[in-house]
Order: sequence, then structure tokens, then C-alpha cells
Amino acid sequence: MPHMSYCTNSAEDDRLMLAELGLKDFDALFSHIPAEMQTDRFEIPEGMSELRMTQRLQHLANLNRSGLVNFCGGGFYDHFIPAAIDALAGRGEFYTAYTPYQPEVAQGTLQAIYEYQTSIVRLTGMEVANASLYDGGTALFEAIMMALRVTRRNRVLIDEGVSPIYRTMLRCYMANLSIECEEIAMENGIAGRRAFGERLNDKVAAVILQNPNFFGCLDDLSDLTEAAHRAGALAVISVYPISLGIVATPADMGADIVTGEGQSLGLPLSFGGPYLGFMATRKNYVRKMPGRIVGATHDAKGRRGFVLTLQAREQHIRREKATSNICSNEALCALRALMYLSLVGKQGLVEVAELCASNASYAWNKLTAIPGVDPTFRRNFFNEFAVTLPRDAAEVISALVDKGYAGGFPVGRYYAGMENVLLAAFTEKRTKEEIDMFAAALEAAL
Repeated sequence: MPHMSYCTNSAEDDRLMLAELGLKDFDALFSHIPAEMQTDRFEIPEGMSELRMTQRLQHLANLNRSGLVNFCGGGFYDHFIPAAIDALAGRGEFYTAYTPYQPEVAQGTLQAIYEYQTSIVRLTGMEVANASLYDGGTALFEAIMMALRVTRRNRVLIDEGVSPIYRTMLRCYMANLSIECEEIAMENGIAGRRAFGERLNDKVAAVILQNPNFFGCLDDLSDLTEAAHRAGALAVISVYPISLGIVATPADMGADIVTGEGQSLGLPLSFGGPYLGFMATRKNYVRKMPGRIVGATHDAKGRRGFVLTLQAREQHIRREKATSNICSNEALCALRALMYLSLVGKQGLVEVAELCASNASYAWNKLTAIPGVDPTFRRNFFNEFAVTLPRDAAEVISALVDKGYAGGFPVGRYYAGMENVLLAAFTEKRTKEEIDMFAAALEAAL
């Protein structure tokens, strides 16, 4: 078979492209990458047999520290995953299913997505959910774009307590868009009411909040959603789904759009993914919602069936005018979330949430009893809280790794002046014995 090349660029094409971008040469394309991270050559070793390559990769994998007792959080959590989820989600009819554009051959997939949407609606207290997004950060961006479409405004206020990982993603997505975005400083660990009140006006499309926030602090956001509505803005709340087993729903707080990261619902921690973004809203905004939605209907013979609805594939053809330019969803991850919620059940979710909260309360008493360790904020929390240490938190975390613990998140990575702050999370998987030993290891490291 003759060699076929799909690269038709000539030197003139390259010159025109660079001119259009305002760059003088290809090196300028990579100028934002620090010089020490660039290279002018690749040292690729000689090829190996499958056996030798497998052994080499196994050796490299063994260099990683495995088996650490995990106290990390910050938006991604080490929850128990029932074995049935892997067994069911790995079945070929789910694992290899393609986007269900043809309902006559995809009723199983469509019904599963429909049930997932129903679960998210019940979990959040909202009225309609879509068929999933990439992750919690991109779901939050899509919520902002949705609020801009609804209000026809272009200004957004974001609470500093919203995950800094999400806020970094938002800045990236909005860098070349005509969106005015202002981050509002917290007050004693929760959203700053005075600052929000001063900046809310008829130019604001949405206020972006999170509960629990990045520091684990719980907050009744009802007053902020009411203030947003008085200004004609929408209230967007990012949530931790497991917490909704015992925490007031965002619907109860007046949210217009709810988003979140679904990793805690049956998805393993996996170096960034694949994860699951969920979104729910009020029914009167459904036509402004991005992505696809599965609906239930009846055919000409009265038989119940499921179809994609409100999904004209416009994101593939309308370019910058599209509702969304995300051309896929996370259906298999959404299926795992549905399986998780179905397996644990309504009361089971309450019990999981209560176990998390109980473990965190126990840990708070143990950690704050260590000399020199103080609570960063004295606020109610769910299963995560921040403590201030007498030395750099990143150094302490490194020392804890050597003792067998993934000891938490160094807050100073994202918040200037908080280099001594450690954020630790406690799920239902952690035992009191593990927490006791973790507290002892932390005290020794200090």
C-alpha cells in the first residue's frame, strides 16, 4: 500500500500561519514554556521486545510509593467503590457503547443515561440534569457560559473559596473571551458577604459559589443567592455530591445552576481522570443548557422508549455561536455514578456521609490537640478541614510520605501566605486507628 501523507503545509503556508498569529518563527509558539523545560533533541532509546518493555515499565511503576493511607482531598476523594461497579461497568455492552444517536439500537444506553439524569436531579434537588460533562471544572465553565446566555451579561463574580484548580481552569477557558471575571476574597473561611454586596450590580451575570468550599467549610449560601437574584444574576453552586447525603441541597439554598465533580460516586482516583462533571438546573433554563439530554417518550404503539432530546449537534457546526464546543460526554463514568447511587441507595448515601463527617470530627479533635497545630478556620465542615502548622506544610507532607501517609494538600500551592496550612480529608474508608496513627505521625514530623 503506498505511503499517504495528510500534511500538505508548505513553507509558504507556515509563513502565513505564523504571520496570522503575529509570530516571527516556530520558536515563538513555545516561548511561554520555561527554557529549562524545553529541549532541542529527544534521546530515544533502542527498541525493546514486549517482554523487556513490560519489565521496564513494571520497574518504573515500582518506584512510585503505593499503599499510602490517603488523607488527601481538595476535590478528589478516596471513597469505597463496591465491587459490583467494576463488574457491571466492564461489560461489553456498556464499555464499548458509542454515542446513542440511533435510539432504535441504543435503548439500554439511553435508559441508563436517563436514570443517571434522574439521580442527579434527586441528589441536587434541581429540576433537570444533562447527560454529563468532562469534569467538575469544565462543568463550572459551562455553567458560566450558560448564565451569560440567560442574562445576556458578561460579568462574573467568583468566590475565592471555589476550588483553585477550577479557577485556574476557568481563567484558561476565558482568557480570550469577552468575560469580565472578578474573584471575591473570603471572610474567615467563607464567602465574603460585604464584598459580594459591593460588587453585585446589573452587569453581573452570575455569582459562582462552592459548598463545602475548598477549605471544607460549610456555608448557608441562601443570602448570597437571594442577593444575586435581586441584581438579576444567576446563582451557580459547585457541590461535593457525597456531602448531599446530610447537607442542605443547593436547590434549598436557591441555586439556579448546580455543578460538581462526580469522581466520589464510584470512580477511582486516577491521576486526573477520566472523571465526571455533572450539571443540573431549573426547567425554565433547560434550552440554555449545554450538551445532550435524554428524554423518555412513547412510540406509535404506545411503548415507552428513550431518545436524545434538545441535542441538535449544534456544537459541531456553529463554532463560536454554539451552546457548547464540548462534543462528547462521560457516559461510562456517568453510568458508574448511577450504579454507585443505586447500590448504596438513599439511606446508604446518608450513612456514607455520616461516616465521613464522624471521621472528620474525630480527626479534628486529634489533630488540633497536637502542640502547635491550630484550626485555620473555626467553621462547620463536612469531611475536610484545614489546620495551620508551625512549619511549611509541603515539607511536612513530604515527611509523612516516608511514614506511609498521603498526608493532605499543601494549601500554599494556590493561596499566597498560607504555606503552613494543611488541608486533610477523611472519608468512610479511614478508621479511627488510621487517624490515631496519622496524628502521631504528624506530631512526630513536626
